[in-house]
Amino acid sequence: MKNLLVIGGSYFAGRVFVELMAQSDRYRIHVFNRGHLRIGIPGVVQLTGDREIADQISDSIPDHHWDAVVDFCAYTPGAIDTLLDNLPGTVGHYIFISTTSVYAPTQNVPVTESAAKVDGPQPELGEFAEYGYQKWLAECAAQKKCQSKNIAYTILRPSIIYGRYNYAPRESFFFDHMIANKPLVVPEDPNIFYSFVWVDDMAEMVAACLENEAVQGQAFNIAGEEMISYIRMADTIEEVCGRKIERRPMSIEQIIRQRAPMPFPPDAHLLYDGRALNQTIGYEHTPFILGIAKTWNDYQRVVQRRIASQQGRMKARSIA
Repeated sequence: MKNLLVIGGSYFAGRVFVELMAQSDRYRIHVFNRGHLRIGIPGVVQLTGDREIADQISDSIPDHHWDAVVDFCAYTPGAIDTLLDNLPGTVGHYIFISTTSVYAPTQNVPVTESAAKVDGPQPELGEFAEYGYQKWLAECAAQKKCQSKNIAYTILRPSIIYGRYNYAPRESFFFDHMIANKPLVVPEDPNIFYSFVWVDDMAEMVAACLENEAVQGQAFNIAGEEMISYIRMADTIEEVCGRKIERRPMSIEQIIRQRAPMPFPPDAHLLYDGRALNQTIGYEHTPFILGIAKTWNDYQRVVQRRIASQQGRMKARSIA
């Protein structure tokens, strides 16, 4: 049995990937993270430590040959260097989960892997000003470090990920408006488009890259083929949920002036070309409507647990 090391793996895409791999008998799976959310999956070894502290990496991770390392939570070049310089054992294939946020803003869409990258922080993004730039620097560090250590590497850049365990207000933004009968601001311009990837598809694609020589030494976008607008998103959710969402059309100028909360930019495409990886590994994405339908089923269970928890707390207070 081969050894797979996952850095992160407790939240969202990382957790879905670990759950998928735990169904296989090909790899012995180790997960290294700070342990804030325990994995609790039979057969998965939980290793606790901070990936940015050298001693915790070298002390907590066993000295094995790691046939594959999948890194879900590196956000700076320093995090890459600290991990690979202190990781016990040897590494056959390092996969870094980056982001399409590394691309410079452009109207030439869909964006391919060779497009220009950000060349500095983006102040217009507020608290996320450093995110894309640091991820790009991390990509450069991963390539340089892996080449110096003779480690095969692959860089994967997912677009907008949706699905179970999603902690970001993306599809849940629409679900919550529908559940609360709250008007949803919808841009009047229907021609701003976004690329999505269902988290289960992403997990399968990452799995298909493990020790795959065809993807090594390269960077790939992970993006579904469908072009999704705000209107298409709302229409799809109404169709799978069987409920209407009250819509409040606004011009882009109004949205910006009123600072209306929205999960995606109303005035810029986030549209990426994922065909290179699809063709390399022979993958076909789940249709958006099916992914949203499954996501809605998962989200209803989350809402039910939330309601049950609130009722439990209220009952406890009443007894006290």
